[in-house]
Amino acid sequence: MTRNSVVLYKSTVAVITERDGDKYQIRFCTQPATPTGKKAVYGDQKVREKDIVLLHEGPCSSLEKVLENAAKDFSSQIAEAYELLLSDESTANSPIDISELADYALGSFTADDSWGFYSALVSGVNFALSQEDLKNGKVVFIPRTQSEIDSINQKNYEKEHEAEIRSAFIQRLKDRKLNLPEDSKFMGEVEAFALCKTEKSKVLQEAGISQTIEKAHRLLIETGIWDETKNPHPTRFGFSFDSAKESLGAMPEEERMVVPGYAYAIDSEHSTDPDDAVAYDGEYLWVHIADPASSVAPDSSIDVAARGRGTTLYIPEGASRMLCESCLEDYALGLKEKSSALSFRLKLDENAEIEDCTVLKTIVDVKRLTYKQAEEQKESPELKPFFEIARKNLAKREAGEAVNINMPEVHIEVNKETKKVTVAPDERLESNNMIQEMMLLAGEGAARFAFKNKFPFPYVSQEAPNFPENIPEGWAGEFAKVKCMRKRSVGITPAPHAGLGLSFYSQVTSPLRRYGDLVAHQQLRAFIDGRRLLDKDEMLERISAGDAASLAARKASRLSDTHWKLIYLMQNPENIYEAFCIDIKGKEALFLIPELDMQTTLQNTEDYKLNDKISLKTGKVDVTEQKVDFVKQ
Repeated sequence: MTRNSVVLYKSTVAVITERDGDKYQIRFCTQPATPTGKKAVYGDQKVREKDIVLLHEGPCSSLEKVLENAAKDFSSQIAEAYELLLSDESTANSPIDISELADYALGSFTADDSWGFYSALVSGVNFALSQEDLKNGKVVFIPRTQSEIDSINQKNYEKEHEAEIRSAFIQRLKDRKLNLPEDSKFMGEVEAFALCKTEKSKVLQEAGISQTIEKAHRLLIETGIWDETKNPHPTRFGFSFDSAKESLGAMPEEERMVVPGYAYAIDSEHSTDPDDAVAYDGEYLWVHIADPASSVAPDSSIDVAARGRGTTLYIPEGASRMLCESCLEDYALGLKEKSSALSFRLKLDENAEIEDCTVLKTIVDVKRLTYKQAEEQKESPELKPFFEIARKNLAKREAGEAVNINMPEVHIEVNKETKKVTVAPDERLESNNMIQEMMLLAGEGAARFAFKNKFPFPYVSQEAPNFPENIPEGWAGEFAKVKCMRKRSVGITPAPHAGLGLSFYSQVTSPLRRYGDLVAHQQLRAFIDGRRLLDKDEMLERISAGDAASLAARKASRLSDTHWKLIYLMQNPENIYEAFCIDIKGKEALFLIPELDMQTTLQNTEDYKLNDKISLKTGKVDVTEQKVDFVKQ
């Protein structure tokens, strides 16, 4: 590079005015002349060779002449050069230096025309500037393919006719006659609004549509962007359909007690994450719980992520797990020949009162059973003791005025390919209740263990409900009890859990899927290891954050269940359902449909009494508003 060479400096053109050792003095335009009469402003700068790229060796007439020639129209010559290069197999799609390209297009390459020719190439559609070569101080262009040129031309057209194109789209939107998939790019904003990712939608505003997520949802269905089966509810609450990503790694090596004999992990046939198992050795009842707290330290990245989720989100499409999917193999119980657990060894008296509870790190041999299999074997020597203990514990809790509520539950399945929905009542067996009693004993034992050893622990309590004097029979009575129940609370001081009929209670049996249980396990492990415990404020802060997230998960799960029940109703419009009157307010009556676990309000039902049965058929279904009108048969 010499005096009057033309160079690229940052995003503009410059001319070298002199060389000073290893630096160059350059002149460039800092502000071009304006039509109002303002003169151009020029600047001078000393730069290193690496800061500039040689465009033309020169010499040029002047910087002013180089800028003046930039007004020339080189488009036709560039187009001809493109056609010429593509017609020759040896040059088609091959990188080409700007000087060689100028020879094809102009017949020669002058310093005064270099900036104008370069600018025309960069702003044109036929060639792409090689950024990699530019970094290495070379000006090289690559011929674009025809599809690339068409795409750029389309974008340029859309930019030039933006108002006209948008106006035509808005009209098609009002008419519910979109051109798909072309118009889908405009509807992304509406999708984001319907999923609560944005607070406003300009598209809805321009189309004269109320900016509510329900209206946006309906619009997306009406225009074919979404299918009616699309479930937006988890996303609206900030949940991903994916499980946590960070791996817990293999179970750490540490000293554990080997518990002889077998433990039984008894769960639903649909369960894929068994996290508890029970055993009885003739003296002690053992409740073994999955032990992810062995790897998840308080305030670790995994712990913080789990706190943000609060719980595993279960929806009919599947599970979005609080901890990574891959951890199940190592940390769930019964998926390997031997399982590591945090175990609660309970000494019970003849009435199932807890005399002592010890918490141990263990290795157990776990057999998996479904509730149905356990039910069939409940008189076997292996399982009979659990049922006997469970019956005694239930009697103990009922003596403590525990509240038993028997409302219907259903299992919802969605075929991922066809979106076909099945809704089936969950069968409640004595084996279900038995496992529930075992888990309650573990929770009570953990709470007593923490209280006895005087360390901060999350105790779960619930105030006593205020039941009316005469609770009706049947479904109406069960619903009346539900309405009277108080919310549970978590604190650092033990208090009665009236709903369970227990004076001490904590949740410790699901650390793979409930953050509060994971915190309880972290505290228990810290105590038995002699490590630093979380103080009261730290523990409550974590529990509170996890509870807030799990509340959102419960709402997302409930709304997702309702969504798929509505899809089921749409897929089975001829089904007839039995419904029972569970509440009456004036001329309105609330009916329960047990086989769907759904409730519906009917008008003008003055003649009905509580628990009266009627037959209903599906009427109008609106998935966007989550409403269904049932029709009496």
